[in-house]
Amino acid sequence: MDATKKQSRHESIVSAAYRLLAAKGYDGTSMLSIAKAAQASNETLYRWYGDKRGLFERMVEDNAALMKHLLETSIEKQDDPRKTLEQFSVVFLETLLDERAILLNRVAATDPTGELGRTISAKGRDVIEPLIGKLMTAIKPRQQVQEREMIRWFVSLLVGDLQIKRVIGVQPVLNRQEIVDRCQTGLAAFYRLVGVE
Repeated sequence: MDATKKQSRHESIVSAAYRLLAAKGYDGTSMLSIAKAAQASNETLYRWYGDKRGLFERMVEDNAALMKHLLETSIEKQDDPRKTLEQFSVVFLETLLDERAILLNRVAATDPTGELGRTISAKGRDVIEPLIGKLMTAIKPRQQVQEREMIRWFVSLLVGDLQIKRVIGVQPVLNRQEIVDRCQTGLAAFYRLVGVE
């Protein structure tokens, strides 16, 4: 199977998995039910992902892929870090508040073992935060602020409690303009906080 067909098949499988997770939760969704919904073989799913946890892990990686690519490309090309941060902030907030990310977090929140939450951290946050850190260092803040602290401020100012409100169903979906406006306001506050003009 060529790469294009494999990617298309992967997206069909993932789409089916999201539908079933939304309807039946993690425990109520089996690899066989995903395979049937995606019109794929059960053997293919086990060969590609190992098991249901492996598929969940891949879904988290997929969700973080655009953010990771944007940051890695910008860092490699040594783009203007402030322009990158402005572009990234919109992608970051859109991704965190997207229906797929919210569903993954809802599923993880119902897992009594904490295993799915650890997967989200390991394949999402733990991959993206070091890249954000490199960007933070490149903006050359005047304040003597630790990289980790700058990341915390950035995330707090942009996201606040929006993600958890989406997860528990009390925050409606933000449209693109609302996301852009929030990012502009959050970044302006962030730059003042770290002493960047």
